[in-house]
Amino acid sequence: MNNTYDVAIIGAGISGSALFYVLTHYTDLKKVVLLEKYSEPATLSSRGNNNSQTIHAGDIETNYTFEKAKKVARSAKMLVSFALFHELQNKSIFEYQKMAIGVGDKEVEFIKKRYEEFKEIYPELEFFSKEDIKEIEPNVIKLADGSDRAENVVGSGMRKSFCAMDFCSVAHHMVEKSVFGEHQAKFNYQVKDIVKQGDGKYTLRANNQEPITASFVLVNAGAHSLLLAQNMGFGLELGCLPVAGSFFFIPGDKLRGKVYTVQNPKLPFAAIHGDPDIIAKGKNRLGPTALSMPKLERFKSGTYLDFFKTSGFGEIATTKIMWDLFSDSEIRNYILRNFLYEVPGIGKKFFIKEAQKIIPSLTLEDLTYAKGFGGIRPQVLDKQQKKLMLGEKKIKSGEGITFNMTPSPGATSCMRNALIDMLEITDYLNANVKMDIIKAELNEESLEWLVD
Repeated sequence: MNNTYDVAIIGAGISGSALFYVLTHYTDLKKVVLLEKYSEPATLSSRGNNNSQTIHAGDIETNYTFEKAKKVARSAKMLVSFALFHELQNKSIFEYQKMAIGVGDKEVEFIKKRYEEFKEIYPELEFFSKEDIKEIEPNVIKLADGSDRAENVVGSGMRKSFCAMDFCSVAHHMVEKSVFGEHQAKFNYQVKDIVKQGDGKYTLRANNQEPITASFVLVNAGAHSLLLAQNMGFGLELGCLPVAGSFFFIPGDKLRGKVYTVQNPKLPFAAIHGDPDIIAKGKNRLGPTALSMPKLERFKSGTYLDFFKTSGFGEIATTKIMWDLFSDSEIRNYILRNFLYEVPGIGKKFFIKEAQKIIPSLTLEDLTYAKGFGGIRPQVLDKQQKKLMLGEKKIKSGEGITFNMTPSPGATSCMRNALIDMLEITDYLNANVKMDIIKAELNEESLEWLVD
């Protein structure tokens, strides 16, 4: 078999699978290969138990700026359009109500102000009074004795929205639809090293596997993207802080849809929220917590050494970043509190106060630790600027190889990111884009907005 390809994609999570679909359907490239070290797509961050199962549109995520929300909203619409075009509703994409709530006078004013500002982006966004919330999500307002909670509570959201997704299922669909002609998906293929050849192409090697050659390589391998980049001399100014998120289950009749809380702007990680779980049927999920772990894959062994290779721990710059984080009392207390959430027997006693902000009638008996749920996201450390970077990071070599690290909302933005990579790849390889198909499937008239 000829193992030479136009493009090799490393990593078959939702981001790599989306790029595989985009290149095989929206371009005239003849030979694309998707490489995945596990036996099927989306076994890590894109798996349903390892993420919030949420299409993050920016309307209820209160830590998003106006400009970021505009980009994320359009990205989310593309993903929803893709899912509906492929008739994945009630299979991979689901409708619920969703809202961000403000509890107490300070947060109430914040929600009111944010609603007025952000309704320009989201025409269907509604403002919910305390009485509205009592009708839509009664357990957010009701106490155990049936009376209403004393605090002032308001919300901003939508009564019905395609806002939940099984990203693993969508990734499988993307891959299944993309293996045709000479396009291939190879599983149990763990790329160990990438070598640039004299003709500008790249050879990818895996243990006990035939090497693969590609004219362009796109790495979508989460935290492992940085490891592969640094092995080639790229991204040496960066480090990686893997942050794990855990969840608690509560009975499924507590919430009807998604309820988010106001993000503390000083904290770099998401505020807790409640959601109907689409994997664990009949349960709601509360979380995530946030805990740094010295490994790149939460429920897999053998990635501790990879962590130390990419983290930069022991270096002056990384030490400065961590010192600055722990020097802030709010961040320090947040980190310590999240550590306590993980301690068996006592974790839920500390978590219950956070949970009762969403559901005040909640009891300790309602909470169970969601064992086996919660993944790891690679937070990027910039060792030159000596700070923690939030959001996605792309390392472009300009030499036919690019490395992506996509923490949340990378899954939501998978189609947008895939189109951005598509434009880079087709420009580099002088290939053509099939805009008519993009318009039909994603409802996009132009891709100019993707170009910075």
